[in-house]
Amino acid sequence: MSSFDLISALRQFAETSFVAFAALFAIVDPPGSAPIFLAKTADLSSEERASLARPIGLYSFLLLAASTVIGTHVLDFFGVSIPVVQVAGGLIVCSMGWSLLNQPAAPFGKSGEAAAVREDPHERAFYPLTMPLTVGPGSISVAITLGANTHESVRNRVFTLAAHLAGAFMVAASVYVCYRYAERILKRLGPTGTTVLIRLSAFILLCIGVQICWNGVHALILPLVARPR
Repeated sequence: MSSFDLISALRQFAETSFVAFAALFAIVDPPGSAPIFLAKTADLSSEERASLARPIGLYSFLLLAASTVIGTHVLDFFGVSIPVVQVAGGLIVCSMGWSLLNQPAAPFGKSGEAAAVREDPHERAFYPLTMPLTVGPGSISVAITLGANTHESVRNRVFTLAAHLAGAFMVAASVYVCYRYAERILKRLGPTGTTVLIRLSAFILLCIGVQICWNGVHALILPLVARPR
């Protein structure tokens, strides 16, 4: 391969990675999910909360990577369509947003005397902190779509999937950074500002859940409405 071909391939790889990163980052929204992460871990200490950032980032990458590489095959195997995933996942996101809106405010890092007997904080790293809080049905749908839009040849398919995985890795890295330093950043807002931001983020999460659910419902009923009579 000549130097020109190598530069062209690297440029294409970077562009494809950036497209995947932009598409996934917009729906994952790590900065917007950080306040919700704090609200869901209000019973943990600062050290425990910070230690959760790494496994959540790892799980986020693995979930996005699996959705990109084998997502369509898994759905086909079980006979499940993406709209159905959107409806089910949207309902879960709605439930989480609603519970956070009605959750009483609690100071971060004050877990009480029961800290020694409560569950291991890492048990909640995958559910619900990674799925559906961080990587929800919308993110999975985007990742599956990226994986489905690959070229036919094996070489181009591997190349494109590698670029998509690079984009997913950058998103997971941003999740780690935002969650790792979320408390430090939000402390500057003070207790009142943090509570307001968490409530607002919870409302937005509820709206996102409704939108995801509606997207699925719309995709399911559209063929019925458009069917000629």
